Amino acid sequence: MALSVKLEAFEGPLDLLLHLIDKNKVDIYDIPIVEITEQYLDYIKQMEVEDMNVMSEFLVMAATLLDIKCRMLLPKEVNEEGEEEDPRAELVQKLLEHKMYKYMSLELRDRQVDAERFYYRAKDLPKEVADYRPPLDYEELIGDMTLQKLNDVFKMVIKKQENKIDPIRSTYGNIEKDEVDMDERFLYVEAYAREHKRFSFKNLLEKQKSKMNIIVTFLVILELMKSGKIVISQENIFDDIIIESTV
Repeated sequence: MALSVKLEAFEGPLDLLLHLIDKNKVDIYDIPIVEITEQYLDYIKQMEVEDMNVMSEFLVMAATLLDIKCRMLLPKEVNEEGEEEDPRAELVQKLLEHKMYKYMSLELRDRQVDAERFYYRAKDLPKEVADYRPPLDYEELIGDMTLQKLNDVFKMVIKKQENKIDPIRSTYGNIEKDEVDMDERFLYVEAYAREHKRFSFKNLLEKQKSKMNIIVTFLVILELMKSGKIVISQENIFDDIIIESTV
């Protein structure tokens, strides 16, 4: 009566080699090539694989092991740097890479199993709740800031603009109406606030090219304060007013 032996299934020749190394409890960096080769050949003799592509992979590794076994018997080769080359080095590198990929695949599989235990609900908030916005407290937004303080800064910047005018050259030519697009100013100030997040009120006004731009920008700042898109603060009475964007 023949003895039936059930062989473990391996994903490939590298998987089989790792099994033999673990089974014999040997150092992967110092593989006893003779012993491992004999065990490997014994295993593939007992294999019953109909797929020739799979079988050919195991046979190629068997030939590689035999080649390494023969090279181990010969004097060791020396590389260009004068160091002795280990015939097993390339095989060890492949085994380490395979071992790493195997552990990674197992880790991903475990995480996938864990992920299946969680259920994520889709967003199903009622429209009234999703659209709700808390009421704005204008007093809290303005804090200790008053329109008088804003007006003082506004007058100071206007005065600086007037001081820049050349009293002689300003009399030349015709005076043309300076038109400013209010919507364009809104977009400009909103974009400026989003980009800088926290900035000086005085510096913003000083960047304007004309008195009309300063006036319109000032009005836009007041409107943005009202809508809660910006908040302003001033640490001390004569300090610069700081604007912070809330969007």
